[in-house]
Amino acid sequence: MTLWQDVRYAIRVLLKSPGFTIIAILTLALGIGANSTIFSWINSTVLNPIPGVKHASRYVAISAGGSRDQNPISYPDYVYLRDHNTTLSSFLAGSPITASLTAHARPVRLWGVLVSANYFDALGVRPILGRGFLPSEDAKPGGAPVVVISYHLWKGQFGGAASIIGQSIEIDRHAFQVVGVAPREFVGTQTGLSYDLWVPIVMDEVFHTGGDLLQDRGSDWIMSIGHLKPGITSDQAQADLNVLMQQEAKQFPTYHLGDYTIAASPLWRAPWGANFYLHFILFLLLAISGVVLLLACANIANLLLVRSVARRREMAIRLSVGATRWRLVRQLLVESLLLAISGGIVAMLFTLWTAGSLNDFIPPIAEIPISMNVTADRTVLLVTFALSILTGVIFGILPALRSSSLQPVNVLKEEAGSASGGIHKMRLSGVLVVAQIAMSLLLLICAGLFIRSVRAKDEFNPGFNPHNVLLDNYDLSGMGYDKTSGTQFDKQVFEKLQTIPGVQSATIASWIPLGFDQSVYSIQAEGYVPRPHESMNVQYADVGPSYLQTLQIPLIAGREFTTADISGSQQVAIVNQSFVKRYWPHRDAIGEKLQAGGSWYTVVGVAQDSDYDDVGEKPQPFLYLPLFQDYDRHVAIYARTAGDPLAFAFSVQDAVHSLDADLPLFDLTTLESRIQLNTTTERMGGTFVGGFGILALVLAGIGIYGVLAYTTRQRTHEIGIRMALGAEPRDVLRLILRQGLTLAVLGLAIGLAASFVLTRVLSRELFGITATDPLTFTAVALLLLAVALLACYIPARRAMRTDPMVALRYE
Repeated sequence: MTLWQDVRYAIRVLLKSPGFTIIAILTLALGIGANSTIFSWINSTVLNPIPGVKHASRYVAISAGGSRDQNPISYPDYVYLRDHNTTLSSFLAGSPITASLTAHARPVRLWGVLVSANYFDALGVRPILGRGFLPSEDAKPGGAPVVVISYHLWKGQFGGAASIIGQSIEIDRHAFQVVGVAPREFVGTQTGLSYDLWVPIVMDEVFHTGGDLLQDRGSDWIMSIGHLKPGITSDQAQADLNVLMQQEAKQFPTYHLGDYTIAASPLWRAPWGANFYLHFILFLLLAISGVVLLLACANIANLLLVRSVARRREMAIRLSVGATRWRLVRQLLVESLLLAISGGIVAMLFTLWTAGSLNDFIPPIAEIPISMNVTADRTVLLVTFALSILTGVIFGILPALRSSSLQPVNVLKEEAGSASGGIHKMRLSGVLVVAQIAMSLLLLICAGLFIRSVRAKDEFNPGFNPHNVLLDNYDLSGMGYDKTSGTQFDKQVFEKLQTIPGVQSATIASWIPLGFDQSVYSIQAEGYVPRPHESMNVQYADVGPSYLQTLQIPLIAGREFTTADISGSQQVAIVNQSFVKRYWPHRDAIGEKLQAGGSWYTVVGVAQDSDYDDVGEKPQPFLYLPLFQDYDRHVAIYARTAGDPLAFAFSVQDAVHSLDADLPLFDLTTLESRIQLNTTTERMGGTFVGGFGILALVLAGIGIYGVLAYTTRQRTHEIGIRMALGAEPRDVLRLILRQGLTLAVLGLAIGLAASFVLTRVLSRELFGITATDPLTFTAVALLLLAVALLACYIPARRAMRTDPMVALRYE
């Protein structure tokens, strides 16, 4: 027979058993589809970190602070490293900004990047219209008012007109000439973030106030990427850059306190993209989905072994008329591959549907332009097809080899209804069932750990009350406000918020806790003598009056800021407990003075420690400054309400627009969503592994039931003899239950041992519980044992009702 004849015969065989075929295809589709969906996420975030950039593996992200902290560097440090390194063929710089397109009737808020002039050339990105930046556009501060816009901005705001090149557009009320349009697929160098425009870094004074960042060695704001020279590894580049950074630190020790060790990281784990946060959990989910696929393979292999017993005479006849063993193996493998390919086709459809679901786990975030553009591209579909073929071989080869190893004479001597020899085959099925139970237990324990971790994080007290707080944002950049008028506007907004019915407390601030926006000052605490090379950087936030009251952060001593804390009055500050513990451990902090940002402040209050960057973080010093004294153009509105905070959105927005009807508000959300942001990876793990666990539970139950149901039917004659000799139905029940529970207990023992070792990998993703949490292990084991008991009871109950006279006639 030809291969095509094998296929036609296999189709007829599978169509004769539609129930088995449908179950097998769906089981395989779920297993393959789970792997393909996770792979599509990895492909879009890790394997392809910068869409539109070729050979991304030759680029490295350069950061300071070692492999743990991975912070940006200052612009002067970037220039020194760029000009003196010997391992990078190009070295680019970038720093995100927010801006507004202000020539419209109403400003359009945009996300952009200040970049070095070699940005597009270094990445090998060619604009589809116009050009990138020229070397001369990196020379003079404020001397390059040009911009490259994104494809989506070009299409959305300018109608895709080719005449946009050379035109002048207004950004933050400054004229910029459009010199290029980026390719459609290129949206920036930070994975998962989408930018609208790119401006030469020498134009930073348009977007930043309060100092010359291009000359400031104390401001670390540059995210840099280097392209390795041929033959150079990332380790060699890292060593080269560290030598240069040590030279900089020796020459300018005041600006290089703390750890300034350079880390050269591959882009798939660059510290300022979504892949930095997601790569571990995605690879972990891929490994777990691989276990699901193995479980599905074991289940289908078990079903095929059961079917092979019924096809023994068919195989024996074919062998007796001259068919070779390889011929039968090929035929059976064709059947398995047809099942796998069919499951793979369904899995492809499943992947196309679910690939974009990664966005569902990430709440909207005001500080960054999240855009997880995940698709199932050609690479994903090819991997899905290859996985289908591999799966067909995995679950099909063992049943095929067992079925083709028959002795035709012995089989043909058996009565048509007999299946002697099947019991021996069922030993292999028993092994597969034990493996299924062990893998199911592992998956269920992983799911339980993730779910308990999410609950622990949700219930954890971050040091403030996130419930019933509305958040909204506005940015005065490009709206015609200077420091004086902007501060006055902020005061008016604060006063308006206090008059909204149903708002219990309201404030404004320059930041939102548990986010990605961090501001740091190098401080000097009066009376404190720093240790040699000790970093004096402290995170701070500009906050309005009633900030601590609105967030319900306890005030340990002193007072909150008031509307009297304005420019021209005494400059004041509030510090947290960790600040006092570090800098004034045996003194009353009230009245102490500190320097931050070049100004001296008097401490008027001490707040309780809370979480600032991550839930459950290690306590760290933190500084609060009055927003009305330390001006910031970006402002977040907080409103604690009596009910659903989103129900007050219109009232809050109306209060702001009563002061400035043209000011856009953006990123409306709740403070509670910040907790959700911090549980993103746990929720991803809990959702997917939980789904995998349920599937595993069902497959394990089916596996036990299938083996016992078949072996019970094969032992009908034996059971009849036992009952004829006086065995009670409960004895038969005990016999069958013992057989099933032996398999279950053995699988649980192996699964518990494997889980105890393997779940330790989850440790970095868990919060509030250990990877060997006894409650989770015990509860999951009991649940799986209960399912196994139920799966055993059904065939056992049928066996105990056997009529001895009927059973004795059974052959």
